Amino acid sequence: MNRITRIVAGFSLAAAVAVPTVANAQAWQSINARQARLEARINQGVRSGALTRPEAARLRSDFRALTRLEARYRVNGLSLGERRDLDRRFDALSARIRYQKHDRNHRW
Repeated sequence: MNRITRIVAGFSLAAAVAVPTVANAQAWQSINARQARLEARINQGVRSGALTRPEAARLRSDFRALTRLEARYRVNGLSLGERRDLDRRFDALSARIRYQKHDRNHRW
């Protein structure tokens, strides 16, 4: 009986370790999808008035710089470090968009 308990505990542990890995794999999105979503958020912010024109211009400038950096990285294929760098920069841009959209500077 003790042996069966150990086997079941082993499978439970393996399942517990595998679930976060699968969840992280599903959370990753392609760079092109992230770019499209960020651009759509900027455009939506301008249409709704949550972003002023100067805020949107700065965010678009940052977005274009990030797109140029990605193109340079892709010349020789994206390494893991380059992908992580892009992910970090996309996260930072996303946070700036969120901040600017909610900073109560509205275009009236």
